[in-house]
Amino acid sequence: MGPISTDELHLFHRTHREVFCFLIFKLRRDLTQSLLVMALWIWLEHNGYPNISHKVMALSHASAIDDLVDEAASCLKCLERENCATPNNGGLPSTQNLTQKRISLKIFKEKRYTIIAGIKSVLKNICARIFADVLQIIIRSKNTSRARTSRGNNTSDSPVTIPGFPHPLFGSFNINPPDSYTNMDLFDLRIWLKGPCDDVTADDKSMFLTFSRGFPVSEGEVIKLFKRSFGDCVENLSMGNTGVQDQSLFAIMILKSVRTVDQILKGKHVAKLQINRKHIWARKYERRD
Repeated sequence: MGPISTDELHLFHRTHREVFCFLIFKLRRDLTQSLLVMALWIWLEHNGYPNISHKVMALSHASAIDDLVDEAASCLKCLERENCATPNNGGLPSTQNLTQKRISLKIFKEKRYTIIAGIKSVLKNICARIFADVLQIIIRSKNTSRARTSRGNNTSDSPVTIPGFPHPLFGSFNINPPDSYTNMDLFDLRIWLKGPCDDVTADDKSMFLTFSRGFPVSEGEVIKLFKRSFGDCVENLSMGNTGVQDQSLFAIMILKSVRTVDQILKGKHVAKLQINRKHIWARKYERRD
């Protein structure tokens, strides 16, 4: 079995490509929004809501697809907000009707960081590969200066930055050069070990912990607290420098799964926990370069 060809990759993702083109060329949707909507739908397909793209293309009215895109956009907006309001009716009637499964904005609030990491992974591992040629056409048609170098090099040989990226929530997005995927060997076990939504960074699954001054918390107490409440979930714990009272006031904790971040926060910005009558506050770690 040889490397995957571009044609084979496009054939496998034919419906995803059809939906993406429909959003841009038929519905005249914004490029960045269309890309994020596709990443969201693909993530959902891998997480209990199969065949969304096929169901979208089976709809007979463009207005119905427009409604679905609007709901997907509201999901993305919910992910961008620290405290997303969730209506009593769930806020996603068209999507629920399409999938015939329970789905609401509440899911995006409660699984915020899991979904953000998943969309980032889908953008990098799937969208950058299957939509590369379509994006090249769009960029050329708009004469986007970022699609070409000042020396006129062939843009197909190097990553191309897409307008709207780096995104404040989902980071950078570059079109992968053809060699990055057409030379994948299907006998290489590494490509089967992880799903397309499993590629998360240490930052994605890191939390920032703070402690009360005068109530020192040990590394062992922190690990015991989270292991007792969430199982064997801690991958690494770095206690902050000790102050004048020989006490760490903060720590950075890397978890084994981004899902545990959402389990700890439960849709809130900060979680308050306690061990041995000492309080620990946990929030998502945000790197500040």
